[in-house]
Amino acid sequence: MVNKKIEEFVTCIEQERFYDAHEVLEELWFPRRFEKCIEVELLKGFINAAVSFELIKRGRIVQSKRVWANYLKYRQNLYKISSQYKNSYFKLARYVEEKQHTLLKQRNL
Repeated sequence: MVNKKIEEFVTCIEQERFYDAHEVLEELWFPRRFEKCIEVELLKGFINAAVSFELIKRGRIVQSKRVWANYLKYRQNLYKISSQYKNSYFKLARYVEEKQHTLLKQRNL
């Protein structure tokens, strides 16, 4: 199920449906949101990345940078996680970071 949600998330990002991408991963995160778990925090980070992209899309760059900082904070969990989805999370991190760079470049930021 996690890999399927990651694929849906990527599809939404590719289509610049950033709000929908946020919702896709929230389906995994929300039921577990009170757990003190590295994987749950990592999911929250990817959700923050999608929110950051939506803010870029809306021209709210200062707010986007603030939310992106939250993504970066949770991204550190990649190096601590022991999950069967570890490789998928690493690939997703590379993808969202490349996407953020592309979005900022497209908007000359």
